[in-house]
Amino acid sequence: MKIKNGAEYIRSLREVHPRVYYKGRRIEDVTRHPATAPHVRSAAMTYALAAKKEYADLATATSHITGRRISRFTHIHQNVEDLIKKVRLLRLLGQKTGSCFQRCVGLDGINAVYSVAYEIDKKHGTGYLERFKKWLTYIQDDNLMVVGAMTDPKGDRSKGPAEQDDPDQYVHVVDRRKDGLVIRGAKLHMTGGVNSHEILIMPTMGMDERSKEYAIVCALPVDAPGVTMVFGRQTGDDRRDKGERLDVGKPSFGSVGGEAVIAFEDVFIPSDRVFMDGEVDLTGTLVYRFAAHHRANYGACKTGLMDVLIGAIACLTEVQGTAKGSHVRDKITEMTHLCETLYSSSIACSALGWPTPSGAYMVDTMLANVCKQNVTRFHFEVARLALDLAGGFIATLPSQYDLESEDVGHLVRKYFSGVAGIPPEDRMKLARLIEAMTGGTALVESMHGAGSPQAQRIMIYRESNLEKKKGLAKALLGIPGKRRERKS
Repeated sequence: MKIKNGAEYIRSLREVHPRVYYKGRRIEDVTRHPATAPHVRSAAMTYALAAKKEYADLATATSHITGRRISRFTHIHQNVEDLIKKVRLLRLLGQKTGSCFQRCVGLDGINAVYSVAYEIDKKHGTGYLERFKKWLTYIQDDNLMVVGAMTDPKGDRSKGPAEQDDPDQYVHVVDRRKDGLVIRGAKLHMTGGVNSHEILIMPTMGMDERSKEYAIVCALPVDAPGVTMVFGRQTGDDRRDKGERLDVGKPSFGSVGGEAVIAFEDVFIPSDRVFMDGEVDLTGTLVYRFAAHHRANYGACKTGLMDVLIGAIACLTEVQGTAKGSHVRDKITEMTHLCETLYSSSIACSALGWPTPSGAYMVDTMLANVCKQNVTRFHFEVARLALDLAGGFIATLPSQYDLESEDVGHLVRKYFSGVAGIPPEDRMKLARLIEAMTGGTALVESMHGAGSPQAQRIMIYRESNLEKKKGLAKALLGIPGKRRERKS
């Protein structure tokens, strides 16, 4: 692997020059800017773990294409063991960062495109898979970070891609040349976009013949001409900008995933980087597989974050002298129960994985959707219980400036102290960490990342196999499976 550790990853980002804006101004170096650097450090942890012997089995894999050792974040899942190791790795990374480490979307995109490119080739006689393998070998050998770009703005959501007043509300082909395509449009909420090396563009939904120009899968560098990113605001970002390390909650790592708008203004894509072009009949399959892989992840990375949150609240109750209360223990037990229940969903959908025709393994799609549906409830309940145990002072806690003030610092230290011998600063740090992990951006991402709750409910209903379930009930009662029509 060309990039062997976290430091090399950070250095590699200084060799690319994406066009990134934040609060109206261009960021020249995402590795040093206070808004983006924490997210860079979170992603760097994926490289750091791979460089350590004790984590190598989880964080690396053997490429089925080249036989070389690669990052698991660039690997095509070859069996159930690969799916389970991925889940274990994601929880570990959540524990290490308390944040989003951003490489999952690219990993899920790579796996979805690989399996679908194989099926497009079989059905339509195209050569997408070999193109994709060539690009993927480059990604694997150089150990590059890929941002999976799926979510389009969608404009008027009562209309499909081809019906929009503004055709750029979905990424689409606007010109065709002998050596490639020109695309226009945008992708929203792109986790890790500003600190990736490559962008993998995918359609955001199943499409029909009217939307052939929107059925595009392709790859390009983040600093390709015509690509502009606008980095999104996150909870507490002004605190980061001003260097308020105590008040930011997680001083080393990002709030969530460092999401950005990625706009494509007449961007040229060479032919050898196009992996779907107009095959609308398999767009739904691609989205379906990507979504299932991504939803399975949430039962792993979010439980890693919950582990940190549970640990923080356990520490805070000790500082505050409430740890021995029976109600405190009961609520921490409930938080732990919810966390492990969610993790079991992620393990389960991986353990029941199955091979696609390409040989790449898929998770159990029903259980993957159940897993993500649980995230939209359990993470919120764990956060609620954490705030319940922490107390209301988190909402009114004075700032780092007050703590360090010559005029009022002694008052803050006096009245925010807890159990004797524990510095008030420790209580304040724990409070800010809990605030950061239960505040706006973090929980919104748990709700809507990998699709809104309704998206999972639609898929759960579709896969519920009600006819089989009705048959089971009828069989127990001796009711015929199908009623015969009466003859008149």
